[in-house]
Amino acid sequence: MRAGGRKQVFNEINITPLTDIFLVLLIIMMVVAPMLDTKGLKVAVPSVGPASDVKTPPKTIELNISASGQYTIDSEEVSPLFLANKFRELKGEKPDGLIIKTNPEARHDALTAAMDAAQSAGITKVAVTADEAGASGPK
Repeated sequence: MRAGGRKQVFNEINITPLTDIFLVLLIIMMVVAPMLDTKGLKVAVPSVGPASDVKTPPKTIELNISASGQYTIDSEEVSPLFLANKFRELKGEKPDGLIIKTNPEARHDALTAAMDAAQSAGITKVAVTADEAGASGPK
């Protein structure tokens, strides 16, 4: 013990270990950040032009989803289980992609299942639109 029996107060903080940790984290972030590949959805924005530019109508598959979740292609009802097979059949005749017209009242899982079936059938061009005629009924 020291003379007087008093302990010496330690009033300096050693920040060297804290600085080391921050430098290591900084180096890790600098190495990992360029490796992150943040790809989003590829969205093609349609251009507006004169109607005379289109010489032949595109050959697309048109899928309608009703408010109750029923799928129809060319006025033919298709079971959700055979949707991908139907897309594979029609893909050769109509190679320009898929247009999904969905009723605004339809459940979200019906649209998700249709997009999943399109992906498994190998269709890469998919457009989704609201079927306003189906929402208000026949006029």
